[in-house]
Amino acid sequence: MKKILVIHYSQSGQLTEILHNFTRSFQTDDVDFVEIKPSRAYTFPWTSASFYKEMPSSVLEIETALEPIQFKYDSYDLIVLGYQPWFLSPSIPTTSLLKHESFLKLINHTPVVTVIGARNMWLNAQESVKKRIQDAGGKLIGNVPLIDKNPNLISAITILHWMSTGKKTKKWGVFPFPGISDQDIKNSTIWGDLLYRHFSTEQLSTFQDKLIEQKGIVISDSILFIEERAKKIFKIWAKGIVKKSNPTNWLIAFRFYLLFALFCVAPILLIINTLIIAPLTRNVIKRKKSYFYHTELKKS
Repeated sequence: MKKILVIHYSQSGQLTEILHNFTRSFQTDDVDFVEIKPSRAYTFPWTSASFYKEMPSSVLEIETALEPIQFKYDSYDLIVLGYQPWFLSPSIPTTSLLKHESFLKLINHTPVVTVIGARNMWLNAQESVKKRIQDAGGKLIGNVPLIDKNPNLISAITILHWMSTGKKTKKWGVFPFPGISDQDIKNSTIWGDLLYRHFSTEQLSTFQDKLIEQKGIVISDSILFIEERAKKIFKIWAKGIVKKSNPTNWLIAFRFYLLFALFCVAPILLIINTLIIAPLTRNVIKRKKSYFYHTELKKS
C-alpha cells in the first residue's frame, strides 16, 4: 500500500474542505492528513490591523514557529501540499513549513503536487514554492490552483467582506458569495481523481499536461499583467517597513496604497493593456502563460 502525505494550513477552513474533496479517491491508500498549526494562531476573521501587519513577513518570506508536526512515516510516495497565497506570497505558515527541517527531509526525492486556494493571484507565490521544493530535492509534478472566478474588483470586495466578518455570505445581499465557489470546491474531486489515476499507474510525469488539457488550470491575461508588476512593488514596501522602529503608520500607508492601486490604478492599467499592449505582445504572453501552466522553475 502506497503512502500519501496531505499537508496544509487553512485559516478559514476553505482549503481543508478543498483537500478533503480532492483526496476522496485516495482512500484506498494510506493517507496521512496533516494540518499544520502556527504557535501563534492567526485568528479569523481578520481585523484590518492584524491583516496588514503580516504583509512584510509574508512578502519577505519570514517564517514563524509551528506547533510540533507529527508525521506517520519517515517517507512517502506522494506529497500533496495545500496552501494559500498572502500578499502574492506563500502564507507565513506555508513558508514556515517549507523551511521546517523534518518536512524538507520528506520532500527530498519525493513527487509533490501543490493545491492552491486563492482569490485569483497565485503566480508569484507558486514561484517561491517551486524553488523551495526544488532546493529540498523534491520534484514538483503538478499544480492545481482553485480561484474565485468573479471579476477582479468584485472578488476583492467580497473577499474583504469575508475576511472582516468571517461570514461567507453575499455582501449587502447583492454581491456574489466570496471565495472559491461551492461547485468548484466539489469539482476538485475531478482533479484529485485525475491525479490518483496517474499516481496509481505510475504516470505522474504526465499529470500536469492532462490537467492543462482538461482546463484544470486557466490564467487570465489581466492577472498575469498585474502579478508581473505588483510583487516587485510589494517587496519595496516590505523592505522599507521592516526597517522602521514603529511601522504602524507605514502599514496604514500601505493599506491605502493597496486599496488605491486595486480600485483606481489597476483598472486603468488593465484597459491600456487590453487595448494597446496585449495585442502587440501576444506571443510573449503566450510564452509566459505556458511557463506558469507547467511546473518547471525558470533557469537562473
